[in-house]
Amino acid sequence: MDANQRTRANPYNMDETCRNCPALRETRTQVVHGYGDVGADFLFVGERPTPTADATGVPFVREESTQGTSLRRILERLGLCDATSPADEPALENVYLTHLTRCRHPERPPADEEVANCEPYLEAEIRMINPEILIPVGERALAELGTEYTTTPVEELALPATHASRIRGRGFELVPMIEPAEQTDEQTQTWVETFAELLATDYRQTKGRRER
Repeated sequence: MDANQRTRANPYNMDETCRNCPALRETRTQVVHGYGDVGADFLFVGERPTPTADATGVPFVREESTQGTSLRRILERLGLCDATSPADEPALENVYLTHLTRCRHPERPPADEEVANCEPYLEAEIRMINPEILIPVGERALAELGTEYTTTPVEELALPATHASRIRGRGFELVPMIEPAEQTDEQTQTWVETFAELLATDYRQTKGRRER
């Protein structure tokens, strides 16, 4: 599976007509695959597309009028997103965005079966990008990634307790995040400061990483 970095949207050309989840086929606007820099060190994983992501095809995008902060604003503060780029085409640097599930049901979170159906997409993205840091956004993403990529007992992987902490994983480090819209100003500041400190360190691990 080769990446097409001429586009940030679905650069691995994953199936945009996926029909694996019958209930979600009826409610989605489109399949929302990953978006961003295919050579990224930082891979953010949320639970499911937001309503605006479902409309635009870009993970994590949401209406500006929504209360609370957004992931984009956090990335802008860290210098990982160009603040002048369009909302539906964020210019990300060293960042890739994706979800556990690629389709949205407007009335409920994804079922376990739907997460399992999408797992091959996520596994392929993680394998091809080979990031240094996984950022699970929200409880569901933390539970899934923590179970798969760390030896930490699942009962210890909870938010807000692990928000902005650094968890050593199997080949990756995890830095969990509370859903941005649900963060207090203090929680946002803590996460930004933690990640800024990480950026200032030699965070890259020796695991046969390809050259950027």
